[in-house]
Amino acid sequence: MSRLTALRRQIDRLDSQILQLLNRRAGVAVQVGRLKRRDGRPVYDGEREAAILRRVARLNRGPLPSASVTRIFRGILQVSRRLEAGGR
Repeated sequence: MSRLTALRRQIDRLDSQILQLLNRRAGVAVQVGRLKRRDGRPVYDGEREAAILRRVARLNRGPLPSASVTRIFRGILQVSRRLEAGGR
């Protein structure tokens, strides 16, 4: 097996793990949405989202630039809001 093939297999395994974690996170977001709806709270919490973005940028050790990490997490948060609101 070539080095390139081995690295691509490693990426495939990591992609599978990332997908599993994203779906676990989405499941928790659905639960958060249920609680928010029950309590009459809005789905969007700008302070919470800003805190998440600051946290992931602070934790980032690269090689991804923090701006890229922030962009990725903005997308995750956008999907999470839809799930919290009861959408898909």
